[in-house]
Amino acid sequence: TEIGNALHWIAKASRPLNDLADPVTAREVLDSFRIRLDGKSAAAETVRRKRYTFVNALHYAVDLGEFAENPLTAVRWQKPKVASEVDPRVVVNPRQALSLLHAVSYVGGYSRARGRRLVGLFACMYFAGLRPAEAVGLTDAGLTLTEQGWGTMLLHRTRPSVGRQWTDSGESHDDRGLKNRPAEDVRRVPIPPQLVAMLREHLDTFGTAADGRLFFSEGGGVVASSTYSRAWQEARTLALPPAAVVSPLARRPYDLRHSALSTWLNAGVDPTEVAERAGNSVEVLLGRYAKCLDGRQEVANPRIEDLLNEYD
Repeated sequence: TEIGNALHWIAKASRPLNDLADPVTAREVLDSFRIRLDGKSAAAETVRRKRYTFVNALHYAVDLGEFAENPLTAVRWQKPKVASEVDPRVVVNPRQALSLLHAVSYVGGYSRARGRRLVGLFACMYFAGLRPAEAVGLTDAGLTLTEQGWGTMLLHRTRPSVGRQWTDSGESHDDRGLKNRPAEDVRRVPIPPQLVAMLREHLDTFGTAADGRLFFSEGGGVVASSTYSRAWQEARTLALPPAAVVSPLARRPYDLRHSALSTWLNAGVDPTEVAERAGNSVEVLLGRYAKCLDGRQEVANPRIEDLLNEYD
């Protein structure tokens, strides 16, 4: 009954689809994407996402025969520019990253280990460049943790948080393959000795969940994004000076991945290799992640100055 009433109201409140054939009306719809419900301007990425969904719906209307062609083609509408590059202010250097990882272990006290059980999760994002959903779904089956030197991970699974109503299993986290890859595809990521040691310690302390996941909640469930995001914000206040806390520096856990890829590029690693480890194309890598580390200018400036002084 509730669904029927809602559909009845939508049918009465909606304008006829043919109204979109009028370019003025179509432009009004597009312009509405720029405004939030509170009347303020929407973010460029939000506008882009809404327009993308709307265009797909109209393509479907064309398939159904409602239009001969997409009516938006007659509208000259300037799309907002979406920033494609990572803000260099979010990137941490290795010293800052280690300080943040140490601070995570203090979150929630020692006995409950609310933060300690997440140290390895964040370390995977920084040392291996994993996306949060990849780190959450990481299992011990794909790990090779050597006694010395570098280890490896074989990634084939992600556990993104999408909400119970959108998953076939009824769980909050979907179970998918790697992003933008076939479901059966696998990505091999070498991991440095620092991460190998951290993962060994994590396994010795907490073991794994029933399905082999390295990182899990106190009840054995999938770690929610809200859980590790709260822990991360608490760690920032412990590890960073007040001025840095209010800055964009490592504001989100995802910024650890940005920092990892920037670090690899600054270390002189071939972009093709970095892209392979990160699961990106080289084009996306160079367009988004080729950023300098925080504090790297202090290294570069003397080199430039020395070169200029040779010609004085």
